[in-house]
Formats: sequence, C-alpha cells, structure tokens
Amino acid sequence: MNLLVVDDEKEIADLLELYLKNDGYQVFKFYRGKPALECVESEKVDLAILDIMLPDIDGLEICRKIRESHTFPIIMLTAKGEELDKVTGLAMGADDYITKPFTPLEVVARVKAQLRRSTQYNTGGQEENVLTIRGLFLNKDTHECRLNEEPVDLTPTEFAILWTLAENQGRVITSEELFNQVWQEKYFENSNNTVMVHVRHIRQKLKDSAERPKYIKTIWGVGYKIEK
Repeated sequence: MNLLVVDDEKEIADLLELYLKNDGYQVFKFYRGKPALECVESEKVDLAILDIMLPDIDGLEICRKIRESHTFPIIMLTAKGEELDKVTGLAMGADDYITKPFTPLEVVARVKAQLRRSTQYNTGGQEENVLTIRGLFLNKDTHECRLNEEPVDLTPTEFAILWTLAENQGRVITSEELFNQVWQEKYFENSNNTVMVHVRHIRQKLKDSAERPKYIKTIWGVGYKIEK
C-alpha cells in the first residue's frame, strides 16, 4: 500500500514515515503541497495524510483537488480547536481527521481502519452485492455508484454510509449505529457532526434535498433512512 504524507513540520512527517514504513507501507513524504499533488498524479496512492497548515497550498485545497479525480481515503491533521477546519475538511471529501498532538500509533491505527474500509468496498463478491433504488445503482464489489446511469464519485466512507442505508432500506439507522458500523470506532457526542457532514456531502453528490429527500431522509433526533 502506498501512503502520501504531507506536513511542513519535518519532525512530524519524518516520525510518521518511520512508523508507517515499519508497518510495511510505502510512503511518499512531502513538506509542501505542490509536489504532493504532482505525486498524486504520477504515482498510485492508496491513502493520504494531509496537514491543513502548509506554506504553499493548504491541506483543505489539496483535499479538494484530490477529490476532483480520486476516491482513496484522506485523513486530515488539524491543530487542537480547529473545529471549523475539521468540518470543512469533511465537507471537501476527507474521510477522517486527527487532532494534534497525537501519537504515531494512533495514526497507524486510523490508517489501517481507513484502508480496511476502502478494500472492503472494492473486493470481489456475489451478485447480491448490487442494490438498485429508484434510479440509484450501487455495486459493493466494484465500489460503483450511478444515478440514472450517470457515475457518482463517492469516497470509501461515503459509499459505506450510502450502502449501509440502502441495505437497510425502510429502517431507521441511528447516527450511533451508522458511526459504529462505518467508522468501527466508539461513538462520542461530536461523532454525530461527522456523520451529518458526510450525509450532507452524499446528498450534494446525489443532487438530493434534505427538505424533500428522494433518498436519504433525516429522522430528527434519531438518525437516517432510505424509504422503500
């Protein structure tokens, strides 16, 4: 697996590179954004770790540019208290964020979780791994999403959320249940915001409306569901 690490703090980038390489990953490391973007276009990248504060192009802009043509998982590194940056990063297509200061082992664990989720929705399987709902087509084997035959580019996390809701069509999935199943981590109070941002992003890609949804309906105070 090839990982992209971008952080202008040399000590942090070097430490992450060391731990990730020790775990068997190939690491492309950069201290600036521009060469990192060039790497994305020239090399196969399976996951990116992006610091938000960079001297040339900030991590949020890098995330936005990556999402124009790539769906591999993105983990953002944010300074403590940068709640707005976290929400913005998720809205731009990031899959997870880690607040500084952090331990390298925490990053390695998050990387493994994201890669598991990514490969889970890109592995071969049975015909039963295909769902169709009112013009929406999902193929769990190929990570393919189409809306009225038009392709929809979803990140692995977005696909996992939409698949979970579609697979349970007609049933309300609580925010906690959705978070536990997709992120496979313990649910905290602010985890609901993470789920909410991803659902909003999915709706935008499906050209859906929260007020008059065709697909994902919000059940206030409970969670979400896709009507039968």
